Amino acid sequence: MASSLFLGVGVAVTSDNALAGEQAAETRDNTAEQEEQASDPLSGATIDAALVYYQEQDRVTAAEGIINYRQALDDANIIRGKIALDALTGASANGAVIQASPQSFTRPSGTGVYQARAGELPLDDTFKDTRLQLSANWQHLFSAKWQVSLGGYLSREYDYTSLGVNAGLEHSFNQSNTQVFAGAAYYFDIVNPVGGRPVGMSEMVFRNDFANEAEFRQAFDATRFYDSALKRTLDLNVGVTQTLNRRWQAQLSYGLSSVNGYLNDAYKVVSRVDSRGQALGYHYEQRPDERLKHNLYLMTKGALDSGALTFSYRYSNDDWSLQAHTFDARYRYNLTGAAYWQWQFRVYLQDAAEFYHLYLTEGEPLPEFASADHRLGKMQTYTIGVKYGQKLEQGMLASVRLAYYQQRPQNHGVELPGELASFDQFPRLDAIVLQFGMRF
Repeated sequence: MASSLFLGVGVAVTSDNALAGEQAAETRDNTAEQEEQASDPLSGATIDAALVYYQEQDRVTAAEGIINYRQALDDANIIRGKIALDALTGASANGAVIQASPQSFTRPSGTGVYQARAGELPLDDTFKDTRLQLSANWQHLFSAKWQVSLGGYLSREYDYTSLGVNAGLEHSFNQSNTQVFAGAAYYFDIVNPVGGRPVGMSEMVFRNDFANEAEFRQAFDATRFYDSALKRTLDLNVGVTQTLNRRWQAQLSYGLSSVNGYLNDAYKVVSRVDSRGQALGYHYEQRPDERLKHNLYLMTKGALDSGALTFSYRYSNDDWSLQAHTFDARYRYNLTGAAYWQWQFRVYLQDAAEFYHLYLTEGEPLPEFASADHRLGKMQTYTIGVKYGQKLEQGMLASVRLAYYQQRPQNHGVELPGELASFDQFPRLDAIVLQFGMRF
């Protein structure tokens, strides 16, 4: 059977359209830890509920409710279910550079404009969404050495729908000191951005540049596709968990992810500037329609007299030339048999994608691919968190987690002409995460 120190088989990375890249990965890591702690063989049913509040300074606010249900049907079958509902509001960086004068942008719907004040990072204040996620999993133990899992996934938000299936297989041997596992998942996503999908590298048009609404609408429609777009993801994962001694275990896994279809962010633009650094126009981003990602993960976890210590390292790269290193350390200190503190420190280092451009230069040919999305740029992020857990009566467990997240985008070597050099084009982002949990 799977070790209680590690999450079981069939774990796959789900699609995430709202919190992308590294922030979504950290969310998945913390969710996996919560599920791992609830994965011990138990009779009957257990329910884990959590409320999560995420607040960026002057930007996005997210609130999420999560319920995980686990039911042991008998000695050989376990079912799990999860439901999550989250709401996101606020303002998201649209990719444009900071300027010395105010900037105006046509809203994604084509109706109205939003503005950025002089000297401030342009933010799209139309960013809001509500998302419902449902997932279910069945785990069957053929014997003490073999187990299999099958699952399904559904996520629905206003402009994005994701459907997925996953399967996993695990084999234990060496007197149950070694477990090898393999998992696969397939996701089929349907994208319907507000106002249609922008034509990649087309230029944003403005109502004031046209004599009437009909002429503007004709020009706006020329920059749009109004049909749905598809995105397909195949994730494969293999690994091994090894008991090193009575206190320590280690896990090594490799993941391969193949993504194809619509991979653009329909709400991001790239500024086109002249030699003085002044923006003359804005182009909708265009990314490649294929992406192959590799992921190598190493974790070791040990039981100490005072609690537990966990170290993990993840290396990832892809054919977009985006490489990343993630270091995570967690120390759980048991105050008593009924209470504990857990501290976390996480560092993430990322290089820029090959088609990341802070801006486009006036007079030069437009590149085939370009994005100014900071999530594809060079950056460092840091997370410091603390969690307190307390056992209550009747076997219940309550917990509260507080974390500080800091994202530091960096210049990947691009020159800043004219007025661009007068402003911090790579502003820092700070966020607070507050989570309340209860296990029944």
